[in-house]
Amino acid sequence: MNNDEKSLLIRTYFIFLCSGAVSTLTGAILPDMQAEYNLSYSLRGLLLSFQQCGNLSAMLLAGFLPYLIGRKKCTLILSSAIVVGILMFILFSNPIVLIIAFTFTGLGRGTLSNTSNVVVSTITHNSSAGLNILHASFALGALISPLIAALLGKSWRVSAIIFASFMALSIFFIKNSILSDEKEKRSEKSKNKFYKDIDFYLVTFILFFYLCSEASLMGWMVTYFDESDLLSPSLAKVMQSLIWIMILAGRLISAYISPKVKNKMILVLILGLGFTVFYMLMMELRSNVLMIISLLFVGLSMSGIYPTTISTQNPKYNSDTIATGTCMALATVGGVLWPNVIGLVAERGGLKNAMLSIIIPILAMDTLIIIKFFRYKKSNL
Repeated sequence: MNNDEKSLLIRTYFIFLCSGAVSTLTGAILPDMQAEYNLSYSLRGLLLSFQQCGNLSAMLLAGFLPYLIGRKKCTLILSSAIVVGILMFILFSNPIVLIIAFTFTGLGRGTLSNTSNVVVSTITHNSSAGLNILHASFALGALISPLIAALLGKSWRVSAIIFASFMALSIFFIKNSILSDEKEKRSEKSKNKFYKDIDFYLVTFILFFYLCSEASLMGWMVTYFDESDLLSPSLAKVMQSLIWIMILAGRLISAYISPKVKNKMILVLILGLGFTVFYMLMMELRSNVLMIISLLFVGLSMSGIYPTTISTQNPKYNSDTIATGTCMALATVGGVLWPNVIGLVAERGGLKNAMLSIIIPILAMDTLIIIKFFRYKKSNL
């Protein structure tokens, strides 16, 4: 790895940190936005789903546009949507404008996710440690924004402006990086192969069900704790940061352990089963202390599932923006689907029942992890 590649790697980690901050910012400030803008459960679920729709669109666009205009121009144009989206929901309360604003933030985040994963996979030669560190930087950003939102209290617009500024700085770093500005060309060996590969779809749908649960939990957790009177509003925001502290710690541990494990899926399997057990405990325990402890272990269990699963993907797919974009776009549909399900169930059956429904995609994810575990055991990857 030369100095230019090291510089790009460091910039990519910082950019993904900022993306992580924006990812939890909306969930942290949504209760304050709801109070000021008088948003219903269903509209809040719709906003979170449209944010994931933007994410989904970006995965596809960021997969194909580099071959038309170059990776740098593609990343600069699409990631700028985050700043535009934040400014829109700061200034306007109209539901249509809010939907567009949340879509824009998702569009920018999805672009940065695609680009960051491809850059790190390419530079580190598909290293699970490199990908876990990348996603640890995301987790670091994700834990910072709820803390700042809690510190600023009802001044949610100030929190939004702070992180819009960080995203603007990230865009500046992209502009002045060695990220390719040339139109990309696909190698013959990566063309038209991934969609025939069963393991490609196994990885994709493990991520699909993971994102169903992650997007729903992170998008609705503060609202759930706040409105069920389990925790105070400020403590609920702090808990969102604490869960990301555990995700950060878990990803750093996974980065250390995963290179030493021959079958990486055993690590994913342990984490997936832990996620299931601790989430069920968190939802059923009556003691606040035990509930908080369970929530922290939920974060620890979630930590390495996404990046370690990605690292089990065929290396030639992870370095190809179309294959990566297709995988992440299909996976992101989960993040579009389930937050909206939560909103609809909450309207009809209460928020507690809606949050309990998250166990459905978690169990589906566990099933696919077990299948992938046995297939990966026989694989030469």
